[in-house]
Amino acid sequence: MQKVEVQLGQRSYPIDIDTGFSALPATLANARQVVIVSNPTVAPLYLAKVSGLFSNPPQHILIEDGEAFKTLASFETILSFLLEKGMSRDVLLVALGGGVIGDLTGFVAACFQRGVRFLQVPTSLLSQVDSSVGGKTAVNHPLGKNMIGAFKQPEQVIISTSTLTTLPPREFAAGMAEVVKYALLGDAGFLTWLMQHSEQICLQQSDILAQMIRHCCQMKADIVSRDETEQGERALLNLGHTFGHAIEAFMGYGNWLHGEAVAVGMVMAAKLSAHRGWLSERDVAKVSSALHCFQLPVTVPDKMKIADFLPYMKTDKKVKNGQMRFVLLPALGQASLVADVTEAELQQVFG
Repeated sequence: MQKVEVQLGQRSYPIDIDTGFSALPATLANARQVVIVSNPTVAPLYLAKVSGLFSNPPQHILIEDGEAFKTLASFETILSFLLEKGMSRDVLLVALGGGVIGDLTGFVAACFQRGVRFLQVPTSLLSQVDSSVGGKTAVNHPLGKNMIGAFKQPEQVIISTSTLTTLPPREFAAGMAEVVKYALLGDAGFLTWLMQHSEQICLQQSDILAQMIRHCCQMKADIVSRDETEQGERALLNLGHTFGHAIEAFMGYGNWLHGEAVAVGMVMAAKLSAHRGWLSERDVAKVSSALHCFQLPVTVPDKMKIADFLPYMKTDKKVKNGQMRFVLLPALGQASLVADVTEAELQQVFG
């Protein structure tokens, strides 16, 4: 087992990375009320195993699979289930699934009876390296992704790399977008490591995957410990997301996977960085090559023009005082939040 600690004072918690499902401390394993939230894809594979971690048999609720179901309607469905089953403030919620289930369950945990405990058991690569760590929870709105939510830290994150063997190739590739993101925003050496081990990663060698996941979790844990509620540095974790969220919303949630949209968003951020003289064309090609290596798209959807991006980017959570802000790359392995990008500049680069 490999461990990472998210240091947040009294709200600190461990991330356990193993090939199986780790045992829980007694404070969680002996919870009187446990509700596992999952989906019809993941539950048949892992619900019984995760249920076995608890002394008292958990109840469970399944939410339909996919980004299209990360909505206020699903949020209300889970709340209604908890109320109908007579759950109290002692309940422990368990998010068993990918990023959609993790975000939904965490948001419910933040709101039900003004806050209850929850546990993250991420089963997708994207959720293991990114969304399960750091306490961001949310649901989507037709006008923007993750626009309704709260910060709510889990009690623990349990990562089993064995779940990746049942992940569809497209979903695994989508997770690699977030992995590459960490290299681009803060560790150029990690990008070199990823390319050197690309074959083992694509073959899902467990020891290499564990190293890769741990590195991403450690990078995120360090940033979150310094800036939990995204007042500054944590915004850098949104590299590629301003463009990517616009693609997801415009194309219809679920038609493009989050990681696919973020991959294109990172290429767009790299091109904008090159336009400003920060990256070279060779750097931009290196970004595209790394993403393409892991079977990710690198070009904007044919039907989208920059004018289609603007309505979504203007309501992005990083907008401040009416000004769009973008995470750009002064160099590979270094990111910066920029507030002076104009519509004219976007048109010049992407129009």
